[in-house]
Amino acid sequence: MMNKKWLAGAFLIAGLLAACGGNDENANEKNTESNADDSTEEYQNAEHSQLHQDNPEEVPQKLMKADNPAFQEGDKVIILANHMEGMEGAQGEVTGAYRTTVYMVSYTPLTEGEPVKDYKWVVHEELLTGEEAPLEPGTEVVISANHMEGMEGATAVIESAEDINVYMVDYTSSNGEEVTNYKWLIESELAVKE
Repeated sequence: MMNKKWLAGAFLIAGLLAACGGNDENANEKNTESNADDSTEEYQNAEHSQLHQDNPEEVPQKLMKADNPAFQEGDKVIILANHMEGMEGAQGEVTGAYRTTVYMVSYTPLTEGEPVKDYKWVVHEELLTGEEAPLEPGTEVVISANHMEGMEGATAVIESAEDINVYMVDYTSSNGEEVTNYKWLIESELAVKE
């Protein structure tokens, strides 16, 4: 008799634990759905600490130096782009000029952050694809770059593609932070420092 009561109690406890586990899964699903419904946070407002986690000296293999770039290594420039907070108007120096296909992409970080829309820029050599450049808008690819936290390994959708020179730049942001080998800026996003 005692064993039957003990067995019934064990089944009751097991049932309660299973029910609790199911509720946790439902709660996690609801939290994930809630996060997915939140509006997309602009990456331009992200802090530098969240951006450009790459080894700053590292340039993708197979990326070719530009033959006749508008800006040479060592040129002093003003940045016209606002990819990141404190970037627009910052003074910098070109540290590399390359010829490639550059893409604007949208993706969801693997760190479960908000979806990133129209991220500028990822070069063809930073995508895991066997296809030749340029890739058509709407193509899904996997990003191998780690410009932002949660970017590496994320699936992205190509929004636009352009065969153009891209630049790495050292600069000082408006808040005084030193940024080394920022990847990437295109010619229209730079001006010669007078």
